[in-house]
Amino acid sequence: MRRSNQRRSLWVVAAAGTVLLLPFEALAAEPSPGSSAGGSPGASAPAGYKVSTELPAKISVDRESGKTTLSAQVTNEGAKDTGAIRLSVVGFEGMRINAVKGCTAIPTAQLPPGSNSGFACAIDKLAAGKSRDYQVDASFDLNRTGQICLPVTLGNTKTLLWQQGPVQFGTTDTSSDAPDTPLLLGTRNVPADSAGQRPSPGPGKGDLPSTGTPSSLPLTGGIAVVLLATGAAGIWLTTRKNGRD
Repeated sequence: MRRSNQRRSLWVVAAAGTVLLLPFEALAAEPSPGSSAGGSPGASAPAGYKVSTELPAKISVDRESGKTTLSAQVTNEGAKDTGAIRLSVVGFEGMRINAVKGCTAIPTAQLPPGSNSGFACAIDKLAAGKSRDYQVDASFDLNRTGQICLPVTLGNTKTLLWQQGPVQFGTTDTSSDAPDTPLLLGTRNVPADSAGQRPSPGPGKGDLPSTGTPSSLPLTGGIAVVLLATGAAGIWLTTRKNGRD
């Protein structure tokens, strides 16, 4: 009888554990509409500054044209106005940024190493608790991997307040033949081979690149942000009127 009670207790504990696990598994399977995944505050950000960015958890790419649209959001989570800040939207590898409404293209010579396109969005100030959304027109080569990076700097300085990415968009779905291909944030794209077939994904398909201070980033991240902050400084001066609050 005692053993029977012990077995019953163990079963109840196991069942309770399963019930507790289910909501988290369901949450993981359904990404939120927007996500700051892959983002990190800048180590040199002055006290009182607390900004973040968000990207959609899911985008759709037209199979024929490769075109896609998404929203890049910057939010002031601090207790006071930010003053002048700059959001940049930069594409890497198979993801190219074609336009960002209200922003100015970064000249090719000033793009970070490894990137193929970028736009600088000057914001005169962002009030406490407020957000600003930017419509991004992009293209994605489904035969390649692709990343996007959203650094936020203080005015026309090198001071990094926040950086999201370079973060992956991609899919491992080999069966869909719909006109649009869904890409998930934080998922490494599995490129198609020359025959149009997609190989099985390897380890780390959902890994996000490291983010944080420039010194801790990989070549296409850390050095990219340093050069982006210096190269886009001049652009900030010419785009301030486009970013008034």
